[in-house]
Amino acid sequence: MSKYTPMIEQYLSIKAQAEDAILFFRLGDFYEMFFDDAIQAAQVLEITLTGREGGMEERIPMCGVPYHSAEAYMNRLVEKGFKVAICEQVEDPSEAKGVVRREIVRIVTPGTVMDGKMAPETKNNFLVCVSSSKDQYGLAACDLSTGELFVTATESTLEQLMDEINVYSPSELIGQPGVLGELRASMAGWLQGMLLTDWQRKDEKLLSSQFPQEQLRETSPVCAECVALLLSYLSETQKRALTHITRIENYERRQHMTMDPFTRRNLELTETVRERTKKGSLLWLLDRTVTSMGGRLLRRWIDKPLTNRADIEKRLEAVDCLYNRLIVREELRQQLKDVYDLQRLVGRISYGNANGRDLVALKLSLMQIPFIKQICAESGSSTLQELADTMDDCDDIRAWIEEAIADEPPVSVKEGGLIKQGYQAHLDQLREASANGKMWIAELERREKETTGIKSLKIGYNKVFGYYIEVTRSNLSSLPEHRYERKQTLANAERFVTPELKEKEALILEAEEKMVDIEYELFMQIRDKLAAEVKRLQLLAETVAAADVLQSFATVGATYRYRRPVITDGYDLVVKEGRHPVVEAILEGGSFIANDTDMARDDGRVLLITGPNMAGKSTYMRQVAMLSIMAQIGSFVPAEEATIPIVDRIFTRIGAADDLVGGQSTFMVEMMDIQTMTAKATERSLVIIDELGRGTSTSEGMAIAQAVIEFLHDRVGCKTLVSTHFHELAHLEETEPGLRNHCMAVKESDGDVTFLRKMIRGAASTSYGVYCARIAGLPDTIIDRAYELLSRFETASAVLQSADEAAAGRERTREETTQPPAAIPAAAASEVGGAEEAEAVPVREETFAPEMVKESPLVQLSLFGEGERPGKSAAKGKSKAELAAEKLSQRLQTADLINMTPLQAMNFLFELKQMAAAEAK
Repeated sequence: MSKYTPMIEQYLSIKAQAEDAILFFRLGDFYEMFFDDAIQAAQVLEITLTGREGGMEERIPMCGVPYHSAEAYMNRLVEKGFKVAICEQVEDPSEAKGVVRREIVRIVTPGTVMDGKMAPETKNNFLVCVSSSKDQYGLAACDLSTGELFVTATESTLEQLMDEINVYSPSELIGQPGVLGELRASMAGWLQGMLLTDWQRKDEKLLSSQFPQEQLRETSPVCAECVALLLSYLSETQKRALTHITRIENYERRQHMTMDPFTRRNLELTETVRERTKKGSLLWLLDRTVTSMGGRLLRRWIDKPLTNRADIEKRLEAVDCLYNRLIVREELRQQLKDVYDLQRLVGRISYGNANGRDLVALKLSLMQIPFIKQICAESGSSTLQELADTMDDCDDIRAWIEEAIADEPPVSVKEGGLIKQGYQAHLDQLREASANGKMWIAELERREKETTGIKSLKIGYNKVFGYYIEVTRSNLSSLPEHRYERKQTLANAERFVTPELKEKEALILEAEEKMVDIEYELFMQIRDKLAAEVKRLQLLAETVAAADVLQSFATVGATYRYRRPVITDGYDLVVKEGRHPVVEAILEGGSFIANDTDMARDDGRVLLITGPNMAGKSTYMRQVAMLSIMAQIGSFVPAEEATIPIVDRIFTRIGAADDLVGGQSTFMVEMMDIQTMTAKATERSLVIIDELGRGTSTSEGMAIAQAVIEFLHDRVGCKTLVSTHFHELAHLEETEPGLRNHCMAVKESDGDVTFLRKMIRGAASTSYGVYCARIAGLPDTIIDRAYELLSRFETASAVLQSADEAAAGRERTREETTQPPAAIPAAAASEVGGAEEAEAVPVREETFAPEMVKESPLVQLSLFGEGERPGKSAAKGKSKAELAAEKLSQRLQTADLINMTPLQAMNFLFELKQMAAAEAK
């Protein structure tokens, strides 16, 4: 039997309802935490851990935070990945019998944050839910702060599911335990930073009441189940109706370009690889939006490029119009600047936590809509005209707010000052009574000063004692007897009341209390009235956001001289003077070297790029991918001309990285990426591989690289860019008709190397690795030694190559002299020895005459002198050359060839060459 106090018993029973959350338990003016919650919270929040008696011998660990500043502490916990359950008093303490009744009113999680400080303005805060059926996974992504809900189904592969999860970068992931278990086992590295919650409770009634049946019929069973799970979780944590989630936006994955997490990271679409910041990403470059909702929509467009040509052309048409009409573009930007975040304003209104200032912000935003609508309608763009046609200016909603809400309302909704004068007659009467009462108080203070002669006398007010007359101690003797009633004693003064002051106080306070209550009630009525118009406001917000993104594309395009791409359903990708958009923007005053790209099905669908480090190979390859993405989101591209085909997927393997969590080496990670490419790439895909085949031995790496290139060329047929330092692979151009060698141009002068950043046809002969090491700042001693060893290795390699070629030549000669002669054709035999002898006359396949063969007998040359065998001493009187040959022979005999490393073997050959050169002198 428990011996805890009733209050601790209540705490434990409520804590059992939210075991995975830290419970903020309201006690008076503080939120208190107990037991393990207190220990964890004190450590994370860096607050004092104390204790209190709870009925047992040991003190209970406890910590607390003031209720008025609790939000900041909650946010810190949520940022660290904790859930926070807020438990409030739901009973008036003065009316409670025993312990005040308390309930959890909301559970705050990383994916259900509504506060603007926690939810970045230009980034959605998605909560993603996953479920599975026999052959499919369902995915639902919801931003609670805006009410957006996106739903899709993927094939039954975890890789595709993870690709789709990565699109939304959720802060929280919930789902069926089986699916989350599979993701934890296979994709742990990509789930870092997300709060994962197993959830399998669903409410079919909630689903059917939340959305119209027409929407539910358009949603597949696995997706409907996923939405039901999501709604159940939101209902459980938020403890209120979710009326602002009004629409299920179903989509199919093939409607958008697919990119795996590696590709998104490597191309730095929304954040940089090294610093994980927005600056330096494609989003940073293209974001000239002026509204928060436009910034969020731009991010989604970049994450999900279109694959439907007609939809892309619509966007390009609007951008083209704004690009060429500066005045229209600037007018649109100017009007959009005064539009607040409509989506989140609507979310707060529907959610029930909007205040008077939020309603004023909505009113000011709606005042701009007629001007935005007119600019779009008169722009000359059919796409912008369509947006204008769908813009509801919501003039009635603006009028409701204008009529009722004060122009400068307070933050709190429970302290009055919200409602305009003239909105309600009874409220006006109370205000007049309150104003008159305060005037009477001022007049009373004047009269009392005259009557008593005390100039420092004053009448004040506080919430505890109400109105009072304050007199300093030095003037107490001047007060008339029996007129004042003592109310409070201070260190240097006394406070009094009079019968008439008490009477007037009751009237004034009653009027003020009624005013606050009436204003709050009127405000709630107006807010509920606006909440009924959520769908209209949400549609308007989406339309305005689209206009904002289109003007952003036009503004960036005009700033950097971009050009409209030609979008095709064909295969060929042709770019003249293309530039990497982000690198060019960061260079600012510097000049970016433009490069052409020509990738046709039969001529250049595979570009094999060789050349030195730091010459720009990786930048060029990323550039091609960037141009494809920009074109398919509806943006102009950095090129003089560009014909861009629709790409269904982009695969990249750029940079070296170990997967330490997964226990995979750099080479293994690369091979796994290559496996994904070869398995999923189609003819419409774009594959980019930087430094293919590194991480293993030279021969194995080269073999793998060639095999991968041949597979992509012959079997997949996709557009492929491969960079490599294996210059030996250049021969593939002779055997693969669709492959073309390219390299980065280099200029050498007086020992210095200049990287020209220009892509040219042909293969490179060297990688300039030691030179790049010198640029990186390695000590001169290391660089000099590296050049010395490089010279030795290259010489030894040349000796090996010459020896191999000589051996191959000797082998060919031996085969030619020993193979059986072929019969001379009858026509040729008549010239040699007569037709009747044709079948008896043999000859080699080469058309040498028999007498030429006889006159030129083939002789095997000996390294050790004619007629000698290795190991025998030279006879007395041998020539200098013969003695040198014997010395070399003895050196070869003593060499331990079996245990030599490749490096030792090359050094040994270099030594033999040096010996031979010395003897020759």
